[in-house]
Amino acid sequence: MPTLLIVLTGIFAVNKEPAAPPTIKSFAAPYPSLTSGSIERLDPALDRIIAPDAKLEKVAEGFDWSEGPVWVSKGRGATTAAGTGFLLFSDIPPNTIYKWTEGIGVTVFMRPCGYHGDRTDMKEPGTNGLTLDKAGNLVMCQHGDRRLAKLASWSTPQGKQVVLADKYDGQRFNSPNDLAYHPSGDLFFTDPQYGLAKNVDDPGKELPFQGIFRLDTKGKVHLLYKDLERPNGLAFSPDGKTLYVANSHPPRAIWMAFDVKADKTLGEGRVLFDATELVKTRKGLPDGLKVDKTGNIFATGPGGVFVFSKQGKHLGTILTGEATANCAFGGDGGTLYITADMYLARIRLQTKGRVP
Repeated sequence: MPTLLIVLTGIFAVNKEPAAPPTIKSFAAPYPSLTSGSIERLDPALDRIIAPDAKLEKVAEGFDWSEGPVWVSKGRGATTAAGTGFLLFSDIPPNTIYKWTEGIGVTVFMRPCGYHGDRTDMKEPGTNGLTLDKAGNLVMCQHGDRRLAKLASWSTPQGKQVVLADKYDGQRFNSPNDLAYHPSGDLFFTDPQYGLAKNVDDPGKELPFQGIFRLDTKGKVHLLYKDLERPNGLAFSPDGKTLYVANSHPPRAIWMAFDVKADKTLGEGRVLFDATELVKTRKGLPDGLKVDKTGNIFATGPGGVFVFSKQGKHLGTILTGEATANCAFGGDGGTLYITADMYLARIRLQTKGRVP
């Protein structure tokens, strides 16, 4: 039987992160199966991506709404006694970024992380999407602070942060949700309204739409698209010529694909997959997504993680049984980490994705 991984006080002194709340449980290897999980195989091609005997493992549980995972593989304290690399991920309602390390478990990396004010009426104040820039700096979508920010020092995560962008055309963002770097170095991000206390009807909402934006390398913000009701997760094809975007809107629960032009504006979008009917019977909506090195798309949506070929064919779904927010490649790129509501889970792949 799998045993719980108990993190002792002495370990905290080494890792410099405080303990996670007692409601959060970290599991030790061999990790237990996620009991609500299974793999729905719709096409034989899925076997070349996820082995027939692959197991969905539960590595931690007890979160409010886990989101935005990113693997840190080099520098920034990524080499530990337990191995190289660790996973950072957001828990949005408690305004916390957690750190998961093999052999150690979950510790608190940053709190507060997405909101630094004194309001108490915000349901989703924390960070959402996380990524690393080319220099290895942590870049965050901060819901409550309504901005993109960069961590100035990994040695003191509670310290100074650099604001990258907080307005478009003089108006504050709604609540930046997810982000992805284009090969050019420009940062693309979505801006729905989930971090606002009263959602789309919040009196503090300044932009009359929920947009897809680009922050160029000189610090200027460009509006790319504003015709999705709830733009959410986004990711690029390996060559950077296609941008995939999730729309977390129950009446139009879709993933879109946009051609990225040479000037980094977007061409006319096309629907990659429509999950509107599935939303009626499975938990969750189109949310975060990642693309492997050969162009296969791993997109969280109703029921779990959809796997699409680069042509957009639905090959199967990693069913978590929970509303599933996001995913990220970790380790050597062949493990997919999944944030599924109260769970942090993972599954070994036969393909590999880019690890920052």
